Amino acid sequence: MKLGIDFGLTNTDAVLVEDGRMVRQWTLHHAGPARLEVLEHALAAGGLEAAQLSAIATTGGLHRTLPDRFGGVPVHKVGEAEAIGRGGLALAGMAAPRELEPRTATPRTEPPTATPRELVRALVVSAGTGTAMIAARDGSFEHVTGSAVGGGTLLGLGRLLLGTADPLEIARLAKAGDSGGVDSTLADAIGGGIGHLPASATAVNFGRVATSDRPPSREDLAAGLFTIVGQVIGVIALNAAKAHGLERIVIVGHLPDLEPLQEALERVWQFYLVEPRPLIPPYSGWATALGAALSV
Repeated sequence: MKLGIDFGLTNTDAVLVEDGRMVRQWTLHHAGPARLEVLEHALAAGGLEAAQLSAIATTGGLHRTLPDRFGGVPVHKVGEAEAIGRGGLALAGMAAPRELEPRTATPRTEPPTATPRELVRALVVSAGTGTAMIAARDGSFEHVTGSAVGGGTLLGLGRLLLGTADPLEIARLAKAGDSGGVDSTLADAIGGGIGHLPASATAVNFGRVATSDRPPSREDLAAGLFTIVGQVIGVIALNAAKAHGLERIVIVGHLPDLEPLQEALERVWQFYLVEPRPLIPPYSGWATALGAALSV
C-alpha cells in the first residue's frame, strides 16, 4: 500500500492506494504546510501506521523539507505539476484501468469512458485555494498558467462581504440568490447580446453594485462571488487549452465540490458555445494526492 499526501494551503488531502487503486481518502482541514506532525496526524486520521506502507508520496506546500524516510518507509517528493496532471487524468478515466475505480464513497457522477487516443492529452485544472493549470501530454506534465483566483478568493471575500468564510454557507446563500443582482449584464451595457454571447451574459462583475441605490442581498452577493470565481477559472482554462492545442479539460480540486461553482463554470462553456464540456470527475478533491501516489 502507498500513501499519497497533498499539503495544501486550506486542506491536506490523503489517499491510500493499493494495487494501483484509490481505496480510501480523507482530508485534514487547516493543518498547515508539510511537517512531520502533519504527516503523523494524516496517518492517524487514516487509521494507519507507517509499517503498513511500502511508500509515502508527498506533494504540495513545503513537502520537499520532509525527511527521505519516515518510520523506516521511503518518503518520495513529487512535483505538483506531475501530481495534479497524473491524478486528474486517472480520476477522469484517461489512464490505465487499474488506476481508476475508487472503491469507497458514492461518486457525484459516473467517470467518463475514454478511448485509447484520449489517454494522454488534456489540460488539468486544479481549482483549490488558488488555481493551477497543467498540460498533460504523453506522460509529461507542464504547468502552463494559473490564477490567484480560487477557493481562497471565495472564502476571503465571503468573510469581508458576508461575514462568513464557511464554503457551505456561502454556497447555500448563492443557491438562493441571483448574480444579476450585483453584476451588470450585456443587456445593461449595450442593450443586448454581442456575437454569440446572450444579453444575459455578464458584462461587469459587481458592476451593478456601483450604481444601485440599495445594498444587494447577502444571497445575491454570494451568487456574484461564485460567478466571478467560476468565470475567471473557466475563461483562463478555455484560453489555455486553445493556446496549447488541448481539446479536453479536466477540473479537479475541492472547489468544484460546491454546486454553484460547477454552475458558474458550466455557464462559461454555454456562453462561448464550446464543446466538449469540461470533466469534473468523482473524488476530484483528492486528485493531487492520488497523482502523487501513482507517480511512485
